[in-house]
Amino acid sequence: MLAPKHPDEDERLRTLRSYDVLDSGAEVNFDDIVALASKICEVPVSLISLVDDDRQWFKARVGFEPHETPLDQSVCSHAILEDSLFEISDMSADPRTSDNTLHTGDPHVEFYAGARLIAPNGMPIGTLCVLDTKPRKLTEFQREALRTLSKQVVTELELRKRIKHEEQLRGEMDHRVSNSLQTISSLLRMSARRVSDDVALEVLELLERRISAVASLHGELMSRGGKGSVRADSYLRRVAAFLQDICPPHVRISCNSVDAEIRVSMASALGMIASEFAANSIKYAFPDNRAGRISIRLSKIGEGRFAFCCEDDGVGREPDVTRKDARGSGLGVALMSSAAAQLNSALNHEVTETGTALSVAFTVPPL
Repeated sequence: MLAPKHPDEDERLRTLRSYDVLDSGAEVNFDDIVALASKICEVPVSLISLVDDDRQWFKARVGFEPHETPLDQSVCSHAILEDSLFEISDMSADPRTSDNTLHTGDPHVEFYAGARLIAPNGMPIGTLCVLDTKPRKLTEFQREALRTLSKQVVTELELRKRIKHEEQLRGEMDHRVSNSLQTISSLLRMSARRVSDDVALEVLELLERRISAVASLHGELMSRGGKGSVRADSYLRRVAAFLQDICPPHVRISCNSVDAEIRVSMASALGMIASEFAANSIKYAFPDNRAGRISIRLSKIGEGRFAFCCEDDGVGREPDVTRKDARGSGLGVALMSSAAAQLNSALNHEVTETGTALSVAFTVPPL
């Protein structure tokens, strides 16, 4: 017998679909619940059945092959209309189920018990049910266990919905932050074109580099689901790509990094060192459109120990990039020293006739 519709069927279906669970893949938390229900109730079949408008679909199942059945085979569509646990000891003796093809044909179901899945708004969206191929009755303990497990199913569905909602909010936040950082970077770039004072120009360029480094770090964090750590190789490649964009065509930037996971604060410090070293090299190391290369490298030198090195093959000794230059305020050098301090280390600087190198060794504590 086909069950009548729920008195508030439209609201019930809206509630069911708000979980966005229909036709989703298997999930271990739900699989564990049906396995436990089957063992407790000592039956071969247990299902998490969600009653849609024209079918019942099984989020989890044990001992039952179909993923779904039409409503004319659904005992759960009767169960959601009851106020208490719905139990039929012998399906042939109940007019609602005596003609059900799951009873009259394979798999010859004789027994059914289902506890409703009640959403927080009071709407029944399905059942946690158990079936057997012989008539029987549940004990009071088994009935209570089935009710308790049905509440756990709803808790899992609510958690699943909340996580998805938070992911959507995080995605929207990510989009807005990215747009804001791009807007600020563009404004700084346009402002720099209108500034003739060397000190002010250096400050604007420095701010643009910092914003871009933050944008790179933000992008890497979002790609890892907002975790508090990043993959150093992926992040440094993002930084190098930005630096290549601001390089003149005669200067190339390369990046080579070990595949290491580091904390966000450490990644930010490395990005600052790379950005400011590249800016100094672009400004001083390759005069008269001299072709050259800037390399960024992160290497592992021991257990939890790393070496970060930035090098160029520019003019080297003239001028000394660690000394305050007449064309700059020295802010970049100060920032690099501050970044090294954040790594609980200090910069090692070397200038030769074949270029300039800057390195820092640091320890990454366990995450």
